[in-house]
Amino acid sequence: MKVHNVEMIMSAVRPEQYPDEGYPEFALAGRSNVGKSSFINRMIARKSLARTSSKPGKTQTLNFYKIEEQLFFVDVPGYGYAKVSKTEREAWGKMIEEYLTTREELRAVIQIIDVRHPPTTDDRLMYDFLNHFEIPAIIIATKADKIPKGKVNKHLKIVRDQLNMRPDDPLILFSSEKGTGMEETWKEIKKRM
Repeated sequence: MKVHNVEMIMSAVRPEQYPDEGYPEFALAGRSNVGKSSFINRMIARKSLARTSSKPGKTQTLNFYKIEEQLFFVDVPGYGYAKVSKTEREAWGKMIEEYLTTREELRAVIQIIDVRHPPTTDDRLMYDFLNHFEIPAIIIATKADKIPKGKVNKHLKIVRDQLNMRPDDPLILFSSEKGTGMEETWKEIKKRM
């Protein structure tokens, strides 16, 4: 998909604040420093619509990006970041859970994982949550440019095995630097619209 028209239209914390256009939505989940903003910026061909930060844990709301008047990317707060209070983490958790389990427009969660390392406990918990609530997932194994080509399959197998992935959920090798996996990701998104 060629993206020409995109805007960050709102940040929400409660259902009554969500947009009401009815477009299909794709939530982006991942550890706080896994590169969600870089993924969004690469997918929408923008340098910095989604702000990247050297300080993880910046996203504290559900951020809705409207793309081509056809769909929304919904950036949710990163998980597994220790430097916020337990109370704050619990509040984020409730907000995210409510969105993921009740939003009719949600078509899939795009879970972003750093392919260089085995999935963390938080990655596994997130995927188990999606599994439990039967929420479709598209797993993005990002930072592909940081591992040697000859080791790619080994790393992907580790991700697939450790998450105990469902057969219907795609696993896509991705690089925000090089654009690897972009077309494949758009194809999977379109299938679910």
